[in-house]
Amino acid sequence: MLQHFLDNKPLYYDEIDYTRMPRVYEKIKSHIRLPEIIHIIGTNGKGTTGRFLASALHAKGFNTGHYTSPHILRFNERIWLNGENASDEMLDAIHKELQALLSDEDASALSYFEYTTFLAMMLYRECDYVVLEAGLGGEYDATAVFAKLLTLVTPIDIDHEAFLGTDIKQIATTKLNAMQKNMILGYQKYEDVYEIACEIARDKDAKVSKVSELLTEDDLKNIQEISQDLKLVPYLQENLMLSISALKFLELQYSPADFKDAKLFGRLSAIGENILLDVGHNPLAAKSILKALEGTKYTLVYNSYKDKNYKEILAILKPIIQSVEIIDVYDARIESKALLQRTLKDLKIEYSAFEKVNPHARYLVFGSFSVAEAFLKALDE
Repeated sequence: MLQHFLDNKPLYYDEIDYTRMPRVYEKIKSHIRLPEIIHIIGTNGKGTTGRFLASALHAKGFNTGHYTSPHILRFNERIWLNGENASDEMLDAIHKELQALLSDEDASALSYFEYTTFLAMMLYRECDYVVLEAGLGGEYDATAVFAKLLTLVTPIDIDHEAFLGTDIKQIATTKLNAMQKNMILGYQKYEDVYEIACEIARDKDAKVSKVSELLTEDDLKNIQEISQDLKLVPYLQENLMLSISALKFLELQYSPADFKDAKLFGRLSAIGENILLDVGHNPLAAKSILKALEGTKYTLVYNSYKDKNYKEILAILKPIIQSVEIIDVYDARIESKALLQRTLKDLKIEYSAFEKVNPHARYLVFGSFSVAEAFLKALDE
Protein backbone atom coordinates (compact mmCIF):
# COMPACT_ATOMS: atom_id res chain seq x y z
CA MET A 1 0.00 0.00 0.00
CA LEU A 2 2.61 2.56 1.12
CA GLN A 3 5.24 1.33 -1.32
CA HIS A 4 2.84 1.68 -4.25
CA PHE A 5 2.08 5.27 -3.18
CA LEU A 6 5.79 6.16 -2.85
CA ASP A 7 6.69 4.51 -6.16
CA ASN A 8 4.59 7.18 -7.87
CA LYS A 9 6.66 9.99 -6.32
CA PRO A 10 10.08 10.92 -7.71
CA LEU A 11 12.96 10.43 -5.28
CA TYR A 12 14.80 13.52 -6.52
CA TYR A 13 13.75 16.97 -7.68
CA ASP A 14 15.42 19.70 -9.75
CA GLU A 15 13.58 22.36 -7.72
CA ILE A 16 12.13 22.25 -4.21
CA ASP A 17 9.20 24.26 -2.86
CA TYR A 18 10.48 25.14 0.62
CA THR A 19 7.12 26.63 1.67
CA ARG A 20 5.14 23.43 1.17
CA MET A 21 6.25 21.42 4.22
CA PRO A 22 5.53 24.24 6.74
CA ARG A 23 2.13 24.93 5.11
CA VAL A 24 1.02 21.32 5.30
CA TYR A 25 2.40 20.90 8.82
CA GLU A 26 0.29 23.82 10.05
CA LYS A 27 -2.81 21.98 8.84
CA ILE A 28 -2.09 18.67 10.59
CA LYS A 29 0.20 19.58 13.52
CA SER A 30 -2.59 19.12 16.09
CA HIS A 31 -2.66 15.42 15.17
CA ILE A 32 1.09 14.88 15.67
CA ARG A 33 2.41 14.59 19.22
CA LEU A 34 6.06 15.59 19.24
CA PRO A 35 8.54 13.76 21.46
CA GLU A 36 11.87 15.32 22.43
CA ILE A 37 13.66 15.76 19.09
CA ILE A 38 17.41 15.67 18.55
CA HIS A 39 18.06 17.00 15.06
CA ILE A 40 21.22 16.00 13.17
CA ILE A 41 22.62 18.16 10.37
CA GLY A 42 25.94 18.11 8.52
CA THR A 43 27.57 16.69 5.40
CA ASN A 44 28.92 13.34 6.58
CA GLY A 45 28.30 11.06 9.52
CA LYS A 46 24.66 11.90 10.27
CA GLY A 47 23.50 8.30 9.99
CA THR A 48 26.08 6.73 12.29
CA THR A 49 25.90 9.57 14.83
CA GLY A 50 22.15 9.12 14.94
CA ARG A 51 22.31 5.35 15.29
CA PHE A 52 24.88 5.52 18.08
CA LEU A 53 22.67 7.96 19.99
CA ALA A 54 19.35 6.23 19.29
CA SER A 55 20.76 2.83 20.26
CA ALA A 56 22.11 4.19 23.55
CA LEU A 57 18.80 5.91 24.38
CA HIS A 58 16.92 2.70 23.64
CA ALA A 59 19.38 0.71 25.79
CA LYS A 60 18.69 3.15 28.65
CA GLY A 61 14.99 2.19 28.48
CA PHE A 62 13.63 5.11 26.46
CA ASN A 63 11.12 4.60 23.68
CA THR A 64 13.29 5.84 20.81
CA GLY A 65 13.00 6.45 17.08
CA HIS A 66 15.71 7.16 14.51
CA TYR A 67 14.77 8.64 11.14
CA THR A 68 17.57 8.30 8.60
CA SER A 69 17.99 8.38 4.83
CA PRO A 70 18.38 7.22 2.20
CA HIS A 71 17.91 3.48 2.38
CA ILE A 72 20.09 0.85 0.71
CA LEU A 73 17.74 -2.03 -0.04
CA ARG A 74 14.35 -1.42 1.61
CA PHE A 75 12.47 1.75 2.53
CA ASN A 76 11.91 0.37 6.06
CA GLU A 77 15.59 1.08 6.84
CA ARG A 78 14.71 4.78 7.09
CA ILE A 79 12.34 4.40 10.05
CA TRP A 80 13.96 2.63 13.01
CA LEU A 81 12.06 2.12 16.25
CA ASN A 82 13.49 0.60 19.42
CA GLY A 83 16.17 -1.49 17.78
CA GLU A 84 14.34 -2.58 14.63
CA ASN A 85 13.30 -1.21 11.27
CA ALA A 86 9.57 -0.50 11.07
CA SER A 87 7.56 -3.39 9.63
CA ASP A 88 5.46 -3.18 6.46
CA GLU A 89 2.33 -3.58 8.60
CA MET A 90 3.29 -0.64 10.84
CA LEU A 91 4.05 1.59 7.88
CA ASP A 92 0.89 0.71 5.97
CA ALA A 93 -1.24 1.45 9.04
CA ILE A 94 0.38 4.86 9.59
CA HIS A 95 0.16 5.60 5.87
CA LYS A 96 -3.61 5.03 6.05
CA GLU A 97 -3.87 7.41 9.04
CA LEU A 98 -1.80 10.08 7.31
CA GLN A 99 -3.85 9.83 4.14
CA ALA A 100 -6.99 10.49 6.18
CA LEU A 101 -5.44 13.72 7.58
CA LEU A 102 -4.19 15.13 4.28
CA SER A 103 -6.21 16.57 1.44
CA ASP A 104 -5.76 14.79 -1.88
CA GLU A 105 -3.97 17.88 -3.17
CA ASP A 106 -1.46 17.95 -0.29
CA ALA A 107 -0.85 14.19 -0.36
CA SER A 108 -0.06 14.47 -4.06
CA ALA A 109 2.08 17.60 -3.77
CA LEU A 110 4.32 16.48 -0.88
CA SER A 111 7.69 15.22 -2.04
CA TYR A 112 8.87 11.69 -1.30
CA PHE A 113 11.00 12.90 1.61
CA GLU A 114 8.38 15.32 2.95
CA TYR A 115 5.71 12.62 3.00
CA THR A 116 7.95 10.04 4.64
CA THR A 117 9.03 12.59 7.27
CA PHE A 118 5.39 13.06 8.29
CA LEU A 119 4.96 9.29 8.20
CA ALA A 120 7.88 8.80 10.58
CA MET A 121 6.67 11.45 13.02
CA MET A 122 3.21 9.89 13.09
CA LEU A 123 4.81 6.54 13.92
CA TYR A 124 7.05 8.13 16.57
CA ARG A 125 4.28 9.95 18.47
CA GLU A 126 4.59 7.62 21.50
CA CYS A 127 8.37 7.95 21.67
CA ASP A 128 10.32 9.65 24.44
CA TYR A 129 13.11 10.68 22.06
CA VAL A 130 13.44 10.87 18.29
CA VAL A 131 16.77 11.30 16.54
CA LEU A 132 15.81 13.10 13.36
CA GLU A 133 18.34 13.24 10.53
CA ALA A 134 18.10 16.06 7.98
CA GLY A 135 17.93 14.91 4.39
CA LEU A 136 19.40 17.90 2.55
CA GLY A 137 20.67 21.10 4.12
CA GLY A 138 19.11 22.23 7.36
CA GLU A 139 17.14 25.47 7.45
CA TYR A 140 14.67 24.45 4.73
CA ASP A 141 14.85 20.69 5.16
CA ALA A 142 11.56 18.90 5.76
CA THR A 143 12.78 17.83 9.22
CA ALA A 144 13.33 21.46 10.27
CA VAL A 145 9.63 22.29 10.79
CA PHE A 146 9.45 20.50 14.15
CA ALA A 147 10.39 21.97 17.52
CA LYS A 148 13.76 20.56 18.59
CA LEU A 149 15.46 20.15 21.94
CA LEU A 150 18.96 19.88 20.48
CA THR A 151 20.80 20.12 17.15
CA LEU A 152 23.94 18.04 16.53
CA VAL A 153 26.31 19.12 13.76
CA THR A 154 28.51 16.55 12.04
CA PRO A 155 31.38 17.72 9.78
CA ILE A 156 30.23 20.26 7.20
CA ASP A 157 31.90 20.31 3.80
CA ILE A 158 31.08 21.38 0.26
CA ASP A 159 28.30 19.22 -1.19
CA HIS A 160 24.96 19.65 -3.00
CA GLU A 161 26.10 23.06 -4.24
CA ALA A 162 23.07 23.44 -6.54
CA PHE A 163 20.79 23.60 -3.49
CA LEU A 164 22.98 24.80 -0.61
CA GLY A 165 25.47 27.31 -2.01
CA THR A 166 28.82 27.38 -3.75
CA ASP A 167 31.19 27.95 -0.83
CA ILE A 168 31.55 26.73 2.74
CA LYS A 169 30.11 29.92 4.26
CA GLN A 170 26.88 29.64 2.25
CA ILE A 171 26.55 25.91 2.86
CA ALA A 172 27.27 26.18 6.59
CA THR A 173 24.80 29.06 6.98
CA THR A 174 22.04 27.11 5.24
CA LYS A 175 22.64 24.09 7.46
CA LEU A 176 23.25 25.89 10.76
CA ASN A 177 20.12 28.06 10.48
CA ALA A 178 18.22 24.92 11.50
CA MET A 179 19.38 25.61 15.09
CA GLN A 180 16.65 26.48 17.60
CA LYS A 181 17.69 26.34 21.26
CA ASN A 182 20.85 24.30 21.66
CA MET A 183 23.57 23.08 19.33
CA ILE A 184 26.62 20.84 19.71
CA LEU A 185 29.29 21.06 17.04
CA GLY A 186 31.29 17.99 16.16
CA TYR A 187 34.81 18.32 14.75
CA GLN A 188 34.90 20.77 11.82
CA LYS A 189 37.74 21.24 9.34
CA TYR A 190 36.61 24.79 8.49
CA GLU A 191 36.92 27.47 11.17
CA ASP A 192 34.14 29.36 9.35
CA VAL A 193 31.66 26.77 10.60
CA TYR A 194 32.37 27.62 14.25
CA GLU A 195 32.19 31.36 13.57
CA ILE A 196 28.89 31.15 11.67
CA ALA A 197 27.38 28.92 14.36
CA CYS A 198 28.20 31.50 17.04
CA GLU A 199 26.73 34.33 14.95
CA ILE A 200 23.47 32.45 14.38
CA ALA A 201 23.30 31.45 18.05
CA ARG A 202 23.61 35.11 19.09
CA ASP A 203 20.77 36.08 16.75
CA LYS A 204 18.54 33.29 18.07
CA ASP A 205 19.59 33.57 21.73
CA ALA A 206 20.68 29.94 21.51
CA LYS A 207 23.60 28.05 23.05
CA VAL A 208 26.45 26.50 21.07
CA SER A 209 28.89 23.97 22.52
CA LYS A 210 31.75 21.95 21.08
CA VAL A 211 32.20 18.24 21.65
CA SER A 212 35.55 18.92 23.31
CA GLU A 213 33.84 21.09 25.93
CA LEU A 214 31.45 18.33 27.02
CA LEU A 215 33.60 15.19 27.17
CA THR A 216 35.68 14.23 30.22
CA GLU A 217 38.66 11.89 30.56
CA ASP A 218 36.24 9.14 31.62
CA ASP A 219 34.21 9.71 28.46
CA LEU A 220 37.34 9.38 26.32
CA LYS A 221 38.19 6.08 28.04
CA ASN A 222 34.65 4.84 27.37
CA ILE A 223 34.94 5.90 23.73
CA GLN A 224 38.13 3.88 23.35
CA GLU A 225 36.45 0.82 24.87
CA ILE A 226 33.37 1.14 22.67
CA SER A 227 35.54 1.72 19.58
CA GLN A 228 37.53 -1.44 20.28
CA ASP A 229 34.38 -3.50 20.87
CA LEU A 230 32.71 -2.26 17.68
CA LYS A 231 35.98 -2.09 15.67
CA LEU A 232 35.36 1.55 14.76
CA VAL A 233 37.67 3.40 12.38
CA PRO A 234 38.68 6.98 13.34
CA TYR A 235 35.89 8.86 11.56
CA LEU A 236 33.26 6.65 13.21
CA GLN A 237 34.89 7.35 16.57
CA GLU A 238 34.30 11.07 15.97
CA ASN A 239 30.61 10.35 15.31
CA LEU A 240 30.49 8.33 18.53
CA MET A 241 31.97 11.27 20.44
CA LEU A 242 29.24 13.56 19.13
CA SER A 243 26.51 11.11 20.15
CA ILE A 244 27.98 10.82 23.65
CA SER A 245 28.13 14.60 23.94
CA ALA A 246 24.36 14.57 23.35
CA LEU A 247 23.91 12.13 26.23
CA LYS A 248 25.97 14.46 28.41
CA PHE A 249 23.77 17.39 27.36
CA LEU A 250 20.70 15.33 28.32
CA GLU A 251 22.38 14.55 31.67
CA LEU A 252 22.02 10.83 31.07
CA GLN A 253 24.45 8.31 32.52
CA TYR A 254 25.68 5.70 30.04
CA SER A 255 28.00 2.71 29.86
CA PRO A 256 29.89 1.12 26.94
CA ALA A 257 27.36 -1.72 26.97
CA ASP A 258 24.66 0.72 25.82
CA PHE A 259 26.33 0.84 22.40
CA LYS A 260 26.76 -2.88 21.73
CA ASP A 261 24.08 -2.92 18.98
CA ALA A 262 24.83 0.53 17.59
CA LYS A 263 26.57 0.01 14.25
CA LEU A 264 24.78 1.17 11.12
CA PHE A 265 25.17 -0.95 7.99
CA GLY A 266 27.02 0.58 5.06
CA ARG A 267 29.61 2.56 7.02
CA LEU A 268 32.87 0.78 6.29
CA SER A 269 30.99 -2.47 6.90
CA ALA A 270 32.73 -5.80 6.39
CA ILE A 271 30.33 -7.82 4.24
CA GLY A 272 32.75 -10.66 3.67
CA GLU A 273 36.30 -11.62 4.51
CA ASN A 274 37.58 -9.59 1.57
CA ILE A 275 34.90 -6.87 1.06
CA LEU A 276 34.39 -3.50 2.75
CA LEU A 277 31.40 -1.33 1.84
CA ASP A 278 30.90 2.37 2.55
CA VAL A 279 28.16 4.68 1.28
CA GLY A 280 30.28 7.82 1.42
CA HIS A 281 30.13 9.73 -1.86
CA ASN A 282 31.98 13.01 -1.43
CA PRO A 283 35.59 14.14 -0.87
CA LEU A 284 35.23 14.40 2.91
CA ALA A 285 34.11 10.78 3.10
CA ALA A 286 36.95 9.75 0.78
CA LYS A 287 39.52 11.42 3.06
CA SER A 288 38.08 9.55 6.05
CA ILE A 289 38.29 6.25 4.20
CA LEU A 290 41.89 6.95 3.12
CA LYS A 291 42.88 7.67 6.71
CA ALA A 292 41.20 4.47 7.91
CA LEU A 293 42.63 2.16 5.23
CA GLU A 294 45.99 3.67 4.26
CA GLY A 295 48.76 1.16 3.77
CA THR A 296 46.59 -1.43 2.01
CA LYS A 297 45.56 -1.69 -1.65
CA TYR A 298 42.00 -2.43 -2.75
CA THR A 299 40.05 -3.10 -5.90
CA LEU A 300 37.60 -0.18 -5.86
CA VAL A 301 34.06 -0.97 -7.02
CA TYR A 302 32.76 2.43 -8.05
CA ASN A 303 30.40 4.65 -9.97
CA SER A 304 29.27 8.23 -9.44
CA TYR A 305 26.49 10.72 -9.93
CA LYS A 306 27.15 13.53 -12.40
CA ASP A 307 27.01 16.22 -9.71
CA LYS A 308 29.68 14.62 -7.51
CA ASN A 309 33.32 15.65 -7.72
CA TYR A 310 34.41 12.15 -8.63
CA LYS A 311 37.78 13.28 -10.02
CA GLU A 312 38.73 14.67 -6.60
CA ILE A 313 37.31 11.61 -4.84
CA LEU A 314 39.32 9.21 -7.01
CA ALA A 315 42.47 11.32 -6.63
CA ILE A 316 42.09 11.17 -2.84
CA LEU A 317 41.60 7.40 -2.87
CA LYS A 318 44.36 6.68 -5.43
CA PRO A 319 46.99 5.69 -2.80
CA ILE A 320 44.83 2.73 -1.74
CA ILE A 321 43.48 1.79 -5.21
CA GLN A 322 44.89 -1.27 -6.96
CA SER A 323 42.40 -0.83 -9.80
CA VAL A 324 38.82 0.34 -10.32
CA GLU A 325 35.92 -1.87 -11.41
CA ILE A 326 33.02 0.25 -12.70
CA ILE A 327 29.68 -1.17 -11.61
CA ASP A 328 26.57 -0.49 -13.70
CA VAL A 329 23.99 1.67 -11.92
CA TYR A 330 20.75 2.35 -13.75
CA ASP A 331 19.90 5.88 -12.72
CA ALA A 332 19.50 9.00 -14.87
CA ARG A 333 21.82 10.91 -12.52
CA ILE A 334 24.78 8.57 -13.05
CA GLU A 335 27.76 9.97 -14.97
CA SER A 336 28.41 8.59 -18.46
CA LYS A 337 30.82 5.69 -18.51
CA ALA A 338 32.98 7.44 -21.10
CA LEU A 339 33.56 10.50 -18.89
CA LEU A 340 34.30 8.36 -15.83
CA GLN A 341 36.78 6.28 -17.86
CA ARG A 342 38.46 9.42 -19.17
CA THR A 343 38.93 10.63 -15.59
CA LEU A 344 40.48 7.31 -14.58
CA LYS A 345 42.85 7.51 -17.56
CA ASP A 346 43.85 11.06 -16.60
CA LEU A 347 44.58 9.85 -13.06
CA LYS A 348 46.50 6.84 -14.43
CA ILE A 349 44.27 4.39 -12.56
CA GLU A 350 43.65 1.01 -14.19
CA TYR A 351 39.99 0.16 -14.68
CA SER A 352 37.61 -2.48 -16.01
CA ALA A 353 33.93 -3.38 -15.75
CA PHE A 354 32.72 -5.07 -12.57
CA GLU A 355 31.54 -8.60 -13.31
CA LYS A 356 31.86 -10.66 -10.16
CA VAL A 357 33.82 -10.85 -6.93
CA ASN A 358 37.20 -12.55 -7.05
CA PRO A 359 37.59 -14.40 -3.73
CA HIS A 360 41.35 -13.76 -3.83
CA ALA A 361 41.09 -9.95 -4.22
CA ARG A 362 40.49 -7.31 -1.57
CA TYR A 363 37.52 -5.04 -2.38
CA LEU A 364 36.35 -1.61 -1.31
CA VAL A 365 32.84 -0.75 -2.48
CA PHE A 366 32.60 3.02 -2.16
CA GLY A 367 30.01 5.45 -3.45
CA SER A 368 26.38 6.41 -3.21
CA PHE A 369 23.59 4.26 -1.80
CA SER A 370 22.80 3.35 -5.43
CA VAL A 371 26.29 1.88 -5.85
CA ALA A 372 25.89 -0.11 -2.63
CA GLU A 373 22.47 -1.36 -3.73
CA ALA A 374 23.75 -2.43 -7.15
CA PHE A 375 26.70 -4.27 -5.61
CA LEU A 376 24.63 -6.05 -2.96
CA LYS A 377 22.12 -7.19 -5.55
CA ALA A 378 24.95 -8.47 -7.77
CA LEU A 379 26.48 -10.25 -4.79
CA ASP A 380 23.15 -11.85 -3.93
CA GLU A 381 22.71 -13.06 -7.50
